[in-house]
Amino acid sequence: MGLAEGRVVIVTGAGRGLGRAHALAFAAEGAKVVVNDLGVGLDGQPGEDSPAGQVVAEIRALGGQAVAHGEDIASPEGASSLIGAALTAFGRLDTLVNNAGFLRDRMLVNLEEADWDAVMRVHLKGHFLPLKYAAAHWRAEAKAGRAVAARVVNTSSGAGLLGSVGQGNYSAAKAGILGMTLVAAAEMGRYGVQVNAIAPAARTRMTERTFAQTMAEPGAGAFDAMAPENVSPLVVWLGSDASAGVTGRVFEAEGGRITVMEGWRPGPTADRGARWTPTEAGETATKLLAESEPPYPVYGVE
Repeated sequence: MGLAEGRVVIVTGAGRGLGRAHALAFAAEGAKVVVNDLGVGLDGQPGEDSPAGQVVAEIRALGGQAVAHGEDIASPEGASSLIGAALTAFGRLDTLVNNAGFLRDRMLVNLEEADWDAVMRVHLKGHFLPLKYAAAHWRAEAKAGRAVAARVVNTSSGAGLLGSVGQGNYSAAKAGILGMTLVAAAEMGRYGVQVNAIAPAARTRMTERTFAQTMAEPGAGAFDAMAPENVSPLVVWLGSDASAGVTGRVFEAEGGRITVMEGWRPGPTADRGARWTPTEAGETATKLLAESEPPYPVYGVE
Protein backbone atom coordinates (compact mmCIF):
# COMPACT_ATOMS: atom_id res chain seq x y z
CA MET A 1 0.00 0.00 0.00
CA GLY A 2 1.41 3.38 -1.04
CA LEU A 3 1.20 6.44 1.16
CA ALA A 4 -1.50 7.95 -1.10
CA GLU A 5 -3.30 4.70 -1.96
CA GLY A 6 -6.88 5.36 -3.05
CA ARG A 7 -6.66 9.14 -2.86
CA VAL A 8 -7.67 11.37 -5.77
CA VAL A 9 -5.17 14.17 -6.28
CA ILE A 10 -5.21 17.27 -8.47
CA VAL A 11 -1.89 18.87 -9.40
CA THR A 12 -1.96 22.17 -11.30
CA GLY A 13 0.84 23.11 -13.67
CA ALA A 14 1.75 19.44 -13.77
CA GLY A 15 2.99 19.18 -17.34
CA ARG A 16 6.59 19.98 -16.47
CA GLY A 17 9.01 20.66 -13.64
CA LEU A 18 7.80 20.45 -10.06
CA GLY A 19 4.19 19.72 -11.01
CA ARG A 20 5.17 16.79 -13.19
CA ALA A 21 7.40 15.43 -10.42
CA HIS A 22 4.56 15.74 -7.89
CA ALA A 23 2.06 14.01 -10.19
CA LEU A 24 4.39 11.08 -10.83
CA ALA A 25 5.26 10.80 -7.12
CA PHE A 26 1.61 10.70 -6.09
CA ALA A 27 0.85 8.08 -8.73
CA ALA A 28 3.80 5.98 -7.51
CA GLU A 29 2.22 6.03 -4.04
CA GLY A 30 -1.13 4.78 -5.34
CA ALA A 31 -3.05 8.01 -6.01
CA LYS A 32 -5.30 8.68 -8.96
CA VAL A 33 -4.14 11.96 -10.49
CA VAL A 34 -5.75 14.82 -12.38
CA VAL A 35 -2.89 16.40 -14.33
CA ASN A 36 -3.65 20.04 -15.07
CA ASP A 37 -1.57 22.07 -17.50
CA LEU A 38 -2.59 24.87 -19.83
CA GLY A 39 -0.27 23.63 -22.57
CA VAL A 40 -2.62 22.04 -25.12
CA GLY A 41 -2.55 20.32 -28.47
CA LEU A 42 -3.37 21.86 -31.84
CA ASP A 43 -7.07 21.25 -31.20
CA GLY A 44 -6.99 23.19 -27.94
CA GLN A 45 -7.38 20.05 -25.84
CA PRO A 46 -4.87 18.31 -23.54
CA GLY A 47 -4.20 15.50 -25.98
CA GLU A 48 -1.31 13.05 -26.19
CA ASP A 49 1.09 15.68 -27.46
CA SER A 50 0.30 18.22 -24.70
CA PRO A 51 2.43 18.36 -21.54
CA ALA A 52 -0.52 17.15 -19.46
CA GLY A 53 -1.22 14.34 -21.89
CA GLN A 54 2.39 13.21 -21.83
CA VAL A 55 2.43 13.03 -18.02
CA VAL A 56 -0.82 11.09 -18.05
CA ALA A 57 0.74 8.65 -20.51
CA GLU A 58 3.77 8.24 -18.23
CA ILE A 59 1.54 7.46 -15.25
CA ARG A 60 -0.57 4.98 -17.18
CA ALA A 61 2.51 3.28 -18.59
CA LEU A 62 3.61 2.63 -15.02
CA GLY A 63 0.23 1.11 -14.17
CA GLY A 64 -1.33 4.18 -12.57
CA GLN A 65 -4.55 6.07 -13.22
CA ALA A 66 -4.63 9.66 -14.44
CA VAL A 67 -6.60 12.10 -16.58
CA ALA A 68 -5.56 15.37 -18.19
CA HIS A 69 -7.15 18.79 -17.72
CA GLY A 70 -6.09 21.67 -19.94
CA GLU A 71 -8.30 24.60 -18.96
CA ASP A 72 -7.27 27.90 -17.37
CA ILE A 73 -7.49 27.42 -13.59
CA ALA A 74 -7.18 31.19 -13.04
CA SER A 75 -10.70 31.54 -14.47
CA PRO A 76 -13.85 30.53 -12.57
CA GLU A 77 -14.92 28.22 -15.38
CA GLY A 78 -11.54 26.51 -15.59
CA ALA A 79 -11.17 26.12 -11.82
CA SER A 80 -14.68 24.76 -11.45
CA SER A 81 -14.15 22.30 -14.29
CA LEU A 82 -10.90 21.18 -12.66
CA ILE A 83 -12.75 19.99 -9.57
CA GLY A 84 -15.42 18.52 -11.83
CA ALA A 85 -12.78 16.57 -13.75
CA ALA A 86 -11.72 14.76 -10.58
CA LEU A 87 -15.29 13.99 -9.55
CA THR A 88 -16.28 12.82 -13.04
CA ALA A 89 -13.23 10.63 -13.59
CA PHE A 90 -12.77 9.20 -10.11
CA GLY A 91 -15.87 10.05 -8.06
CA ARG A 92 -14.10 12.00 -5.33
CA LEU A 93 -11.38 14.53 -4.50
CA ASP A 94 -8.95 14.23 -1.62
CA THR A 95 -5.94 16.45 -2.34
CA LEU A 96 -5.31 19.67 -4.24
CA VAL A 97 -1.74 20.70 -5.05
CA ASN A 98 -1.62 24.28 -6.34
CA ASN A 99 1.58 24.60 -8.34
CA ALA A 100 0.94 26.47 -11.62
CA GLY A 101 2.88 29.66 -12.30
CA PHE A 102 5.29 31.62 -14.48
CA LEU A 103 7.62 34.64 -14.31
CA ARG A 104 7.60 38.17 -15.73
CA ASP A 105 10.74 39.52 -14.07
CA ARG A 106 11.54 43.26 -14.06
CA MET A 107 12.90 45.81 -11.62
CA LEU A 108 9.97 47.68 -10.09
CA VAL A 109 10.66 50.92 -11.97
CA ASN A 110 10.53 48.97 -15.26
CA LEU A 111 7.66 46.64 -14.36
CA GLU A 112 4.63 47.10 -16.58
CA GLU A 113 1.18 46.93 -15.03
CA ALA A 114 0.28 44.12 -17.43
CA ASP A 115 3.18 42.03 -16.11
CA TRP A 116 2.13 42.70 -12.52
CA ASP A 117 -1.44 41.68 -13.31
CA ALA A 118 -0.43 38.56 -15.25
CA VAL A 119 1.74 37.19 -12.43
CA MET A 120 -0.87 37.99 -9.79
CA ARG A 121 -3.51 36.28 -11.88
CA VAL A 122 -1.66 33.03 -12.50
CA HIS A 123 -0.02 32.62 -9.09
CA LEU A 124 -2.45 34.19 -6.62
CA LYS A 125 -5.78 33.86 -8.41
CA GLY A 126 -4.62 30.50 -9.80
CA HIS A 127 -4.30 29.32 -6.20
CA PHE A 128 -7.46 30.98 -4.90
CA LEU A 129 -9.98 29.70 -7.44
CA PRO A 130 -9.13 25.97 -7.34
CA LEU A 131 -8.98 26.22 -3.54
CA LYS A 132 -12.36 27.95 -3.47
CA TYR A 133 -14.13 25.31 -5.56
CA ALA A 134 -12.40 22.39 -3.86
CA ALA A 135 -13.23 23.82 -0.42
CA ALA A 136 -16.87 24.29 -1.40
CA HIS A 137 -17.03 20.62 -2.41
CA TRP A 138 -15.43 19.44 0.84
CA ARG A 139 -17.68 21.66 2.94
CA ALA A 140 -20.74 20.20 1.22
CA GLU A 141 -19.42 16.69 1.87
CA ALA A 142 -18.87 17.46 5.55
CA LYS A 143 -22.30 19.04 5.93
CA ALA A 144 -23.83 15.94 4.32
CA GLY A 145 -22.27 13.85 7.08
CA ARG A 146 -19.54 12.25 4.97
CA ALA A 147 -16.06 12.04 6.49
CA VAL A 148 -13.53 14.40 4.92
CA ALA A 149 -9.74 14.08 5.24
CA ALA A 150 -8.78 16.59 2.57
CA ARG A 151 -5.40 18.17 1.95
CA VAL A 152 -4.27 21.31 0.12
CA VAL A 153 -0.61 22.03 -0.64
CA ASN A 154 0.07 25.54 -1.90
CA THR A 155 3.30 26.59 -3.58
CA SER A 156 5.04 29.72 -2.36
CA SER A 157 8.73 30.55 -2.74
CA GLY A 158 11.75 31.92 -0.96
CA ALA A 159 10.88 35.09 -2.86
CA GLY A 160 7.60 35.20 -0.96
CA LEU A 161 9.37 34.67 2.37
CA LEU A 162 12.28 37.09 1.90
CA GLY A 163 11.73 38.99 -1.35
CA SER A 164 13.82 38.75 -4.52
CA VAL A 165 15.39 41.59 -6.46
CA GLY A 166 13.83 41.95 -9.91
CA GLN A 167 10.82 39.87 -8.88
CA GLY A 168 8.53 42.34 -7.13
CA ASN A 169 5.38 40.93 -8.73
CA TYR A 170 6.37 37.31 -8.11
CA SER A 171 7.47 38.00 -4.53
CA ALA A 172 4.22 39.79 -3.74
CA ALA A 173 2.12 36.99 -5.25
CA LYS A 174 4.04 34.29 -3.38
CA ALA A 175 3.77 36.23 -0.11
CA GLY A 176 0.03 36.52 -0.74
CA ILE A 177 -0.18 32.73 -1.11
CA LEU A 178 1.29 32.37 2.38
CA GLY A 179 -1.34 34.66 3.86
CA MET A 180 -4.11 32.84 2.04
CA THR A 181 -2.75 29.50 3.28
CA LEU A 182 -3.04 30.61 6.91
CA VAL A 183 -6.59 31.88 6.43
CA ALA A 184 -7.71 28.76 4.55
CA ALA A 185 -6.27 26.49 7.24
CA ALA A 186 -8.16 28.40 9.93
CA GLU A 187 -11.44 28.51 7.99
CA MET A 188 -11.52 24.99 6.58
CA GLY A 189 -10.28 22.93 9.52
CA ARG A 190 -13.82 22.44 10.81
CA TYR A 191 -14.67 20.61 7.58
CA GLY A 192 -11.72 18.20 7.71
CA VAL A 193 -9.45 20.17 5.37
CA GLN A 194 -5.76 20.76 6.09
CA VAL A 195 -3.93 23.51 4.20
CA ASN A 196 -0.15 23.92 4.11
CA ALA A 197 2.41 25.59 1.86
CA ILE A 198 5.86 24.79 0.56
CA ALA A 199 8.64 27.10 -0.59
CA PRO A 200 10.63 24.85 -2.93
CA ALA A 201 13.97 25.38 -4.63
CA ALA A 202 14.41 23.26 -7.74
CA ARG A 203 15.43 23.37 -11.38
CA THR A 204 12.45 24.24 -13.57
CA ARG A 205 11.79 26.34 -16.65
CA MET A 206 11.21 29.26 -14.26
CA THR A 207 14.56 28.96 -12.50
CA GLU A 208 17.09 27.31 -14.79
CA ARG A 209 17.87 30.56 -16.62
CA THR A 210 17.27 33.11 -13.85
CA PHE A 211 19.53 31.19 -11.45
CA ALA A 212 21.58 29.31 -14.02
CA GLN A 213 24.69 28.76 -11.89
CA THR A 214 22.77 27.55 -8.84
CA MET A 215 20.48 25.33 -10.87
CA ALA A 216 23.14 23.69 -13.04
CA GLU A 217 23.14 19.90 -13.12
CA PRO A 218 26.04 18.27 -11.23
CA GLY A 219 28.59 15.89 -12.66
CA ALA A 220 27.83 12.23 -13.25
CA GLY A 221 27.14 10.30 -10.07
CA ALA A 222 26.72 13.36 -7.83
CA PHE A 223 23.52 14.11 -5.94
CA ASP A 224 21.40 16.47 -8.03
CA ALA A 225 20.23 18.81 -5.28
CA MET A 226 18.15 20.92 -7.66
CA ALA A 227 16.15 18.06 -9.21
CA PRO A 228 12.42 18.80 -8.76
CA GLU A 229 11.87 15.20 -7.68
CA ASN A 230 13.58 16.05 -4.36
CA VAL A 231 10.65 18.27 -3.34
CA SER A 232 7.87 15.81 -4.15
CA PRO A 233 8.22 13.40 -1.18
CA LEU A 234 7.26 16.17 1.26
CA VAL A 235 4.35 17.19 -0.98
CA VAL A 236 3.09 13.60 -1.13
CA TRP A 237 3.27 13.31 2.66
CA LEU A 238 1.44 16.61 3.15
CA GLY A 239 -1.19 15.44 0.65
CA SER A 240 -1.75 12.10 2.37
CA ASP A 241 -3.59 10.81 5.44
CA ALA A 242 -0.20 10.43 7.14
CA SER A 243 0.03 14.21 7.72
CA ALA A 244 -3.04 14.26 9.99
CA GLY A 245 -2.91 17.23 12.35
CA VAL A 246 -0.48 19.31 10.27
CA THR A 247 -2.12 22.48 8.98
CA GLY A 248 -1.33 26.16 8.54
CA ARG A 249 2.41 25.47 8.25
CA VAL A 250 5.05 26.49 5.74
CA PHE A 251 7.99 24.31 4.74
CA GLU A 252 11.10 25.03 2.70
CA ALA A 253 12.24 22.08 0.60
CA GLU A 254 15.48 21.93 -1.33
CA GLY A 255 17.66 18.96 -2.20
CA GLY A 256 17.84 16.81 0.92
CA ARG A 257 16.79 19.62 3.27
CA ILE A 258 13.36 20.24 4.82
CA THR A 259 12.84 23.30 7.03
CA VAL A 260 9.78 24.37 9.01
CA MET A 261 9.51 28.11 8.46
CA GLU A 262 8.45 30.32 11.37
CA GLY A 263 6.66 33.49 10.35
CA TRP A 264 6.23 36.92 11.87
CA ARG A 265 6.44 36.86 15.67
CA PRO A 266 6.56 39.78 18.13
CA GLY A 267 10.10 40.93 18.85
CA PRO A 268 11.35 43.68 21.16
CA THR A 269 8.48 45.90 22.32
CA ALA A 270 8.04 49.15 24.23
CA ASP A 271 4.70 50.44 25.55
CA ARG A 272 4.51 53.74 27.42
CA GLY A 273 0.73 53.61 27.83
CA ALA A 274 0.37 57.00 26.11
CA ARG A 275 1.01 58.63 22.74
CA TRP A 276 4.61 59.08 21.58
CA THR A 277 5.94 62.24 20.00
CA PRO A 278 7.60 61.60 16.63
CA THR A 279 11.04 62.12 18.18
CA GLU A 280 10.26 59.77 21.06
CA ALA A 281 8.84 57.17 18.66
CA GLY A 282 12.02 57.34 16.57
CA GLU A 283 14.30 57.05 19.60
CA THR A 284 12.32 54.07 20.87
CA ALA A 285 12.21 52.37 17.47
CA THR A 286 15.99 52.79 17.13
CA LYS A 287 16.53 51.19 20.54
CA LEU A 288 14.20 48.29 19.70
CA LEU A 289 15.93 47.71 16.36
CA ALA A 290 19.26 47.43 18.16
CA GLU A 291 17.75 44.69 20.35
CA SER A 292 16.15 42.79 17.48
CA GLU A 293 17.40 40.05 15.20
CA PRO A 294 18.44 41.44 11.80
CA PRO A 295 16.32 40.25 8.87
CA TYR A 296 17.63 37.76 6.34
CA PRO A 297 18.77 39.50 3.17
CA VAL A 298 16.52 39.73 0.13
CA TYR A 299 17.53 37.30 -2.62
CA GLY A 300 19.80 39.07 -5.10
CA VAL A 301 21.33 41.45 -2.55
CA GLU A 302 25.05 40.89 -2.05
